[in-house]
Amino acid sequence: MPELTPVITQDEIQRRISTVAQAISADHQGRELVLIGVLKGAFFFLADLARQLTVEKIKIDFLQASSYGADTSSSENIVLKKDIDIDIRGQEVIVVEDIVDTGLTLTYLIDHLQEFGPKCVKVCTLIDKKERRQAKVKVDYVCMTVEKGFLVGYGLDFAENYRNLPEIYHMQL
Repeated sequence: MPELTPVITQDEIQRRISTVAQAISADHQGRELVLIGVLKGAFFFLADLARQLTVEKIKIDFLQASSYGADTSSSENIVLKKDIDIDIRGQEVIVVEDIVDTGLTLTYLIDHLQEFGPKCVKVCTLIDKKERRQAKVKVDYVCMTVEKGFLVGYGLDFAENYRNLPEIYHMQL
């Protein structure tokens, strides 16, 4: 059984999301915005973030990529499992991620989305974790930075488990 150590409380998560939502709203006020959540991990974060935005016109879509499987480290073999369904040509897009770790998946997804001709693609992440960063990627909106450790909870998983936990934990096997 893995050991879970609390890292970020539910209240702190919501406070940080509120701060980032204010920044996004200020940057995009009066313009249409497309949020693209990266499944499955960003599902909780995207829902909470979208409800706090004050931008009037928001479209939401999802895509899904995988590089972890049932392991605690990236396989570096990225597979696109679900693509977007809406037209983002000429749109301001924000990719909503649960965690930016190696940056490899995010770089792949940004390059993929650029093929659809959006006006711009920005990145918003719940957690920026630079410990194992391998790709240079710009993250425009960051709720929290965590230096190291394998994290679960609030959408983050290990082998599809622990996503439902309301707080974020370090997991040790």
